[in-house]
Amino acid sequence: MPPFTLLFVNPICLKYKTSSPGNFPQPLTNTSLYFPFSNLHELQPALLDSAMEAGDTMVCRRSHKRKCARWKSVTDSATFRLACSQVPSRDPWFFMVDSQPHPTHQPIVFDSTEGNWKKLNHSPLLHLNQENRDSCKDFIPVAASGGLICFHRADGEFIVKNPVTASCRRLESASRNPQTPIRAISMMSKAETFKLVLVSGELPNLTFREYNSTTDEWGEDIVLTRKADRSVETETSDDCTQYFLSKCGNLVSTDIQRSPSKQYSSILNLKDGEEILYFLSSSGTVVACNLTRRFFFEYPRLLPVFCEYSIDLVESGGQMYVVLLSEFLETASLRVWTWDDGIQSWRQTAAMPPSMSHKFYGKKLDINCTGAGKEMLVCVNSGQLCSYLMCNLAKNEWVELPECNSNQEGREFVCAFSFEPRIEASIWGRM
Repeated sequence: MPPFTLLFVNPICLKYKTSSPGNFPQPLTNTSLYFPFSNLHELQPALLDSAMEAGDTMVCRRSHKRKCARWKSVTDSATFRLACSQVPSRDPWFFMVDSQPHPTHQPIVFDSTEGNWKKLNHSPLLHLNQENRDSCKDFIPVAASGGLICFHRADGEFIVKNPVTASCRRLESASRNPQTPIRAISMMSKAETFKLVLVSGELPNLTFREYNSTTDEWGEDIVLTRKADRSVETETSDDCTQYFLSKCGNLVSTDIQRSPSKQYSSILNLKDGEEILYFLSSSGTVVACNLTRRFFFEYPRLLPVFCEYSIDLVESGGQMYVVLLSEFLETASLRVWTWDDGIQSWRQTAAMPPSMSHKFYGKKLDINCTGAGKEMLVCVNSGQLCSYLMCNLAKNEWVELPECNSNQEGREFVCAFSFEPRIEASIWGRM
């Protein structure tokens, strides 16, 4: 058997070399290979299966079992998880949400590092309720932060999950007035703690409350007041539904229509030491809630209320961006905007090339976006078209992703949630 050496250079980087050809990996030009954490337990079997072809099968099988057991003990050790937590950031994975969810479908993620689709080796949430699996389909992903994803269902129950390790935690339901609708759900996590934030009510009567993973308790409702001293004049309507005739003669509501997983979509950022939560009102205005100082305000509209368009919010590098798909002069455009405090106005930062966006014209598309680092994933959906696009917001580079075929069947996704593949991300918090 030719010599084979594994050299670990850090918790997420694997280096391997071989001194002879054959069935073994060839030397890498960059001498390192990054591998996904969901395949950690498959790594040793894959390497040893190759070794079985060149050596004593019985010896290798015994070695296989011993090394898998040792590897499992390493990944579960506090020292290993501490080393993982010291890696400041990782390229994101995108947890995809099926257009037609099924409780037995294995989750699909898009790996932004390798630029391909991956299937996680477990089904979401099924092990929480083996006796009544149908109830699991009521949970939908609503927020993500760090290495965790939050699921929610209409009865108020929440589940927080590490999608890499499949560990889950069921949270105490947030007691609230059923007549007060939830407007936004957001999440913020660190290595050992996380919190959820709910914004409820109707404009201008908004409240918020927080869940703390350390104390395992929901806080009291806190009233948000409208900030009246904004230098930019904003609309003062109470977000009432209005109707208008489209250019095709159809009666259209000014209320934006969101997919179930995106109806609570929001962004939670730290700006100058203050927590700011952004979400879209039912009429499409961007609402900013300062949770530290307990007030909110609305930004001016990008387009008049009596226009047809699709809109979503993303976060990138600590900045809030608005993604807008609209039609004008028999073509479609997909543009990215950010608020510029210096000029007190919206400023365009990126735009899809017209040669790519023109095919969206007349398709009545819905866009759902998520950002991580400098990358943004856009899911474009309608009854006529389903497409996924990756955009580098810093370079304004757009790439259309290939279709996802799972078990020879095409999977269509309506939206995605970005997270970092971290096995050390804790669902329990520091007690």
